[in-house]
Amino acid sequence: MAVQLGRLEELPPGYLSRVAAAHLAPLWPQLRSLVPHGQPGTRTLPTLWRYADIRPLLLEAGELTPIEKAERRVLALCNPGLGLETLRATATIYLGMQLIKPGELAPTHRHTPSAIRLVIEGEGGYTIVSGEKLPMELGDLILTPSGLWHEHGHEGQDSVVWLDALDVPLLTSLEASYAIEGPSQPLSDPANSSVRRYAQGGLVPYRALDRGSSAYPLMRFPWSRVRATLDDLSHVTPREEAVHMAYVNPESGRECLPTLGFSALMLHPAQLLAPKSRSASAVLHTIEGVLDVLVNGRSFRLEVADCLAVPPHARVQLANASSTKPAFVFVVDDAPVQRKLGFYQECASDEAVAASTTTSPKCLP
Repeated sequence: MAVQLGRLEELPPGYLSRVAAAHLAPLWPQLRSLVPHGQPGTRTLPTLWRYADIRPLLLEAGELTPIEKAERRVLALCNPGLGLETLRATATIYLGMQLIKPGELAPTHRHTPSAIRLVIEGEGGYTIVSGEKLPMELGDLILTPSGLWHEHGHEGQDSVVWLDALDVPLLTSLEASYAIEGPSQPLSDPANSSVRRYAQGGLVPYRALDRGSSAYPLMRFPWSRVRATLDDLSHVTPREEAVHMAYVNPESGRECLPTLGFSALMLHPAQLLAPKSRSASAVLHTIEGVLDVLVNGRSFRLEVADCLAVPPHARVQLANASSTKPAFVFVVDDAPVQRKLGFYQECASDEAVAASTTTSPKCLP
């Protein structure tokens, strides 16, 4: 039976003044804001960021601000439900579009947040992580894990743009987010040899059996190989199911970073998917194709390099707008940290409800 909670205005002003003076606050009038009944409260709004809108502003930033004054030249994707000042795409996910121009070097640093880079356009960019030089090609996923030295450079002719995703909001909430600058790194592995060591799923270097799982054995996931794997999987996946692959640590089989999850999704031509509602928030980023997406009854069209924030517990439908070509989507979510904290949930999805509802489902029993 629901309890009718008392309100602040029911308490005497003198009592409230004495409580406030002692740096205290009555919990019961505000209890539902902390622990709502039935379903969690969320300020994250379904939000679409169009690359066509971002790109000219990012290129203009490249003319307005030299890399020496920016360190990282980025436009942050800000969810309107959370406010521009919070620099959050969802409550736990930071996203930014980063630009590096030919000949520039984004200096070496390391930080407590975990980060990834997903290449959107341009050739000749690279990232060095702990001495391993990682080329940055279209669709590649690059890890820059917590605490590891990294820097970015550009040896090509045209500007390079990539998507940043970090767990900065979580680290900020813990008052644990900071960075340390350092000198440029000596190259210990200019050939990005880890991509060759872990080229085939189910196979790892034999020495990995003796040393146990390495925290970050693979820093770069080439899109050419991910795309080919999705295509192979599509031939043995029932048409009504998602062709969905997770980026993982190749030695442990677990998520490649501890707090955020990354995956790639393929939709057949004209395919419609209604995935389960999840307690995790997510961002969808289109690598190839055009998608029509329904989030809690709101319609969005995603073209190449667009990003869409999906709130926790949202009802979602995905449709490939093309009847002749597949579509490929990169997904960032906070499921790993929710799994570790023990409250990750998935709910059965009903397509009719997904198409019409404007409220979130109740996942808890």
